Amino acid sequence: MNATALASRLLTERPRPRGIAGWRHAHWLAVGTVCLGAFLGQLDASVIALVFPALGRHFDASFAVVEWVALAYLLVLVALLAPIGWLSDLVGRKTMYIGGFAVFGLSSLGAGFAGSLWVLVGCRAVQAVGAAMMQANSVALVARGVPEHAMRRALGIQAAAQGLGLALGPSLGGLLVEHASWRWVFWVNVPIAVFGILAGWYLLPRTRAAGAPATVPGPRLNGSPRTPRPYASRTAEFRAAESRSAESREDARVDLPGMLLLTGATTSLLLALSTASGLPLPGWAVAALLLASAALTVALVRQERRAARPILAPGLVNTPGVRSGLAVALIGYLLLFCPLVLGPVLFAGAGVSTAHAGLVVTLLPAAFAFAATVGGGLLPQGWSDVTRCRFGALLAAAGLLLFALLPASDVAALPLLLAGYGLGLLLPANNALVMRAIPAQCSAVGGGMVNMARSLGTALGMALSVLGVHLAGAESGGRTVLYLLAAVAAAAALLTRPTRARENRVVTRS
Repeated sequence: MNATALASRLLTERPRPRGIAGWRHAHWLAVGTVCLGAFLGQLDASVIALVFPALGRHFDASFAVVEWVALAYLLVLVALLAPIGWLSDLVGRKTMYIGGFAVFGLSSLGAGFAGSLWVLVGCRAVQAVGAAMMQANSVALVARGVPEHAMRRALGIQAAAQGLGLALGPSLGGLLVEHASWRWVFWVNVPIAVFGILAGWYLLPRTRAAGAPATVPGPRLNGSPRTPRPYASRTAEFRAAESRSAESREDARVDLPGMLLLTGATTSLLLALSTASGLPLPGWAVAALLLASAALTVALVRQERRAARPILAPGLVNTPGVRSGLAVALIGYLLLFCPLVLGPVLFAGAGVSTAHAGLVVTLLPAAFAFAATVGGGLLPQGWSDVTRCRFGALLAAAGLLLFALLPASDVAALPLLLAGYGLGLLLPANNALVMRAIPAQCSAVGGGMVNMARSLGTALGMALSVLGVHLAGAESGGRTVLYLLAAVAAAAALLTRPTRARENRVVTRS
């Protein structure tokens, strides 16, 4: 078999077995497979912060340098989510999702064998490629694979899987580092990835039929860069483009300039924050990096307005409710991740053991997972997603404020539970609002933007936590950041906007 035939076979999506495809609850098996990727990604995200001290000792590196084991992963993830969303429309979301497990598993194996810190950072960057292949498709696979009435519940289950990964990360990481080695933090991903490949092959419906042309199922998302158009005209253009039998090569190209500008802008910003947090660069570098980030952001906006296939899709971002929803998604994950970094620091300053601190901090993502699945049932049945978002944001604000005010001891468990429960109400409802506002044929791109916002929130959460601790010390700096987070959570309640469904989703049966 030659290379072309092998590639064609690998990129041809296979339908599920008839017994699975014909079962009326088969969509929940697909949701479970998507949840496996969500669990793996968040497990990896939360476990990394706990092994920073062990990595610093092993490689004799400062905290500001070691944090790039996480930041490199997040930067690559942010840069690739939208382009991979477009690529998934070309080759099929199922194919891309299964491939993501393979890349993630192999790079995790290499990370465990890394002999230097920068080799480890490189393996983490490759890990992010695999994570992007999974995450860029996760929301789209859920939104297009379940009935409309079950979408909020399905997204809630997916969010719960993320919460479970976040919850197990600190505890599992502490046990592995203490009783085995930091290398096992990466090796533990390998069997999960293998299981994910098998589950995806048999349980995910195919998203592109055999022999179907590799076309992008969406239009040019930008028209005139100077004259914005109403949503109705854009929707008509979406439908017209969907009916075309083929797209030109020019239309199918990835927006490489936009991807490079986005990567440069986010990297410059995070480097500036890391330099201010103790990264060994000259003092003037902070101002230079901030200016570079601002300039690249302006250039990115201009590029996306004129690009045929923009990675940030201004045509979608300008859809009513999408821009504010993406901002709330970013804020929500910033609020979720910051306490996971700050909590152990505050507890260590109070003399609490690492194992005990990890158990207390675990309550935040555990409450998040509970609220995202069954906790929402405790609310009045008539509440809309907008009301759930606002109520959840205010609960999170109250919890974070209490966490900042109370001493770092067992009494902090209550604020963490309150904040986690609020975020578990906020994020699934907000994701459902965003996906309803986006036309169905653009769900992959919309899902990629939601995941991009999540990754940016996670990266900023880590960078701001390290910056606050570096500038004002563990106790004062950590609590100052928590006060700021409480204010940001309250602002998220004001940002939430009502949306309405744009097109009916189609449940895939193959």
